[in-house]
Amino acid sequence: MLDVPDIARRAYEASCLLRTVSPASRAKALNLMAEKLIACREDVLAANQQDLAGASGLSEAFKKRLKVDDKVFDYMVKRLREAAALPDPVGEVLLERAMPSGLLVRRVAVPIGVIAMIYEARPNVTTDAAAVALKSGNAVILKGGSESLRTNLVLAGAMRSAAAEAGLPPDAVQLIASTDRAAVNSLLQQDKYVNLIIPRGGKSLIKAIAEGTRIPVLKHYDGICHQFVAADADLAMAIPLVVNSKCQNVAVCNALETLLVEKSASDELLSGIVNALKAENIEIRGCSELCRRCPEILPATDEDWDTEYLGNILSIKLVDDIYDAMRHIAEHGSGHTDGIITSSPQLADIFIANVDSASVLVNASTRLSGGGDYGMGAVVGISTDRLHARGPVGPAELCTYKWVAVGNGQLRK
Repeated sequence: MLDVPDIARRAYEASCLLRTVSPASRAKALNLMAEKLIACREDVLAANQQDLAGASGLSEAFKKRLKVDDKVFDYMVKRLREAAALPDPVGEVLLERAMPSGLLVRRVAVPIGVIAMIYEARPNVTTDAAAVALKSGNAVILKGGSESLRTNLVLAGAMRSAAAEAGLPPDAVQLIASTDRAAVNSLLQQDKYVNLIIPRGGKSLIKAIAEGTRIPVLKHYDGICHQFVAADADLAMAIPLVVNSKCQNVAVCNALETLLVEKSASDELLSGIVNALKAENIEIRGCSELCRRCPEILPATDEDWDTEYLGNILSIKLVDDIYDAMRHIAEHGSGHTDGIITSSPQLADIFIANVDSASVLVNASTRLSGGGDYGMGAVVGISTDRLHARGPVGPAELCTYKWVAVGNGQLRK
C-alpha cells in the first residue's frame, strides 16, 4: 500500500523549506510549470483519452468535467502563468501599529503549511491547486479521483520537474497515485503534518471527509444560486443575464438554479425570460402562479427549491417583492452566490445588506463569482464556510498570519 504518512511527512518538510523561498523563485517555478505542461501536451491529452475510455459508465456531466480538450489545456497553462504574475501574498503586512510603549506590532501574512486537495473528475484542479498553493508558499498533496489518475500522473510529474528545476523542493507538489479508498482514510489521519483539507466534489464526499478527520476542512457543500429579477429590471439586460447565469455552463457550482421574479413584472419580461430559456433547452419547473401565467411550465415540487441541478433544469418562483425574495434565499440558499437584477440602486443596496452569501451580484451573471473574474487568478474552490476563507479561495486565502512585535527592552507592567 502507498505510504501516505511518508508523503505527508515529506510535504511538511517541503513546506518548511518553502517559507524561505523568495517570491521570484516561486513565480519562476510556476512559469516553468506552464512550459513543462506545454512540452508534454500530447502526453496529457493521450492520458486523458485513456481516462475517458475508462469512464464509459459515468454520466455525461461527469465526463464533461473529466475531459481535457485544447480549450481546457490552454486554460490550465494560462492559470499557472496568471498565478505567477499575481502579487505575492507571503510576508504582506496586514496591520501595523506603534504602541505608546514604543513596541512596534505587525500582523504578517504567512503560509498555512500543507494543504491536502481531495477532488473528483476535473484535472484542471490539479494544476490550479498546485498554482495557488505554491504561490502562497504552501506544499500541496493532491488526491484526485481514480477516474482521472492517468491524466493527473502526467500533470503532477511535469509540475514536480518544474519545481525541482526552479530550486524548489519537488515534494512541495505530491500526488497520491492510488485508487484505494484506504489512501484517503490514511490522509485524513495525518493531522501531525497536514494543516488544511480542501475537498471538491459532491456533497456526500465533502460530508464524509469533514466527519472523518481532525484536520480543519474548508467546505463547499452546495451551489444553490439564486437571481432575483425585480419588476423594474431592464428587459434588454435581464434576459441575457438570466440565460448566461444558467446556460453558460450548467454543470458548475455558480450556475443559476432558482430564479425569483417579482410578481408585478410585465408579461413581456416574464415571457421573454421563459422563451429564452426554452430556446436553450432548459426544463423549467415553476410555482403555481407561474404555471397559471405560463401553462406549458411543469409544476415545481417543494424539493426543487432545495436542489442543485447541475443540469438543464431551472426552478422559477414568482415572489411578492424583494423581501419575499430574500426570505426565500435565506430559507433555501446555500450561501454561495445570489444576485439581483434591478434598475434601482436602493433595491440593490437592500439586497446587498440583507443577503448573507459569499458572493452577492448586482446586474451581473452568477457565473462571474469566481477567481478569474474577481481578479484572483487561479483558485482552489469557492468556500461557503465563514472561517477562515469565504468565497473564491486564491493565494491570499491560503495564507494565515502571525504577529510580530519589535521592541527595545519593553517589559510587561
